[in-house]
Amino acid sequence: MFTIISYDIVQTKRRTRVFKLLKGYGTHVQYSVFECYLNPKQLAAVEEGLRKLIDLQTDSIRLYLLDITAVQRIQVLGIGQVSDDPVYFHT
Repeated sequence: MFTIISYDIVQTKRRTRVFKLLKGYGTHVQYSVFECYLNPKQLAAVEEGLRKLIDLQTDSIRLYLLDITAVQRIQVLGIGQVSDDPVYFHT
């Protein structure tokens, strides 16, 4: 499923760890936003990994799961494009 993940992490060290985790699953499209194609197993792994990395009292992560209809309606203004499903994503 196409998933947009955005984050607001207070501490630089945790933010870097979150970035590195998400980099293995998707495309970094803006400062704190990733676009990912995740199957249910990958989504569970991402959620578990993020829960271990963040401080639930100060940090915020949002996962937007979009079906194909929603993905087809994504509009990009300016530079960039909606991410494809690269082969380097986890399997």
